[in-house]
Amino acid sequence: MKRIEAWFPTHIYAAVLQPRWQALNRELLAECRQLRDFDEAGRKWSAKNYPGGYTSYGSLDKVHRMSSTFMELQARIDRHVKAYAKILDFDLSERTLEMTDCWINIMPRQVAHSLHLHPNSVISGTYYVATPRGCAGLKFEDPRLSRFMAAPPRVPKVRRENQTFVTYPARAGHVTLFESWLRHEVVANPVEAERISISFNYA
Repeated sequence: MKRIEAWFPTHIYAAVLQPRWQALNRELLAECRQLRDFDEAGRKWSAKNYPGGYTSYGSLDKVHRMSSTFMELQARIDRHVKAYAKILDFDLSERTLEMTDCWINIMPRQVAHSLHLHPNSVISGTYYVATPRGCAGLKFEDPRLSRFMAAPPRVPKVRRENQTFVTYPARAGHVTLFESWLRHEVVANPVEAERISISFNYA
């Protein structure tokens, strides 16, 4: 009897932040732009490390401790992280997961975020603030890719579970969570309008 089973899944979590997210999102959008205008050090860091765009990663990477608006965002994300940790079967009986880092990303046209992971964290994610139609999504890489060695290429119409890459669309008001070891990227934003997101780590 033939028996084939799938093991070692990679879980990616995507959900609406809250039922009525628009009001909080408007406040976040305004503060993201204000912080970019205020953050001279971040603009200088971005010019060297994030060409064409702005990120507060190199200057203000704990924005969840800076304003009540970002604190409210953290409280909302905390609930999703708790649900995600349960799906992952994490034993948190004697420990807690806390947001350690939180930063802003603003991507005008042609700005990209190359393939990377988030070391020394457990769960990472992104909340989408502004997602113009046609903007780039969040692209994930099969974590086994470096071990495929001599494997032949996939057929053109590969089954969902055998895809080498998968892209989650960027949608305002939505949060995406993933384990921090999972490599991911954002390809060059093809539209003129700014793609604005807030990224974070839990440890």
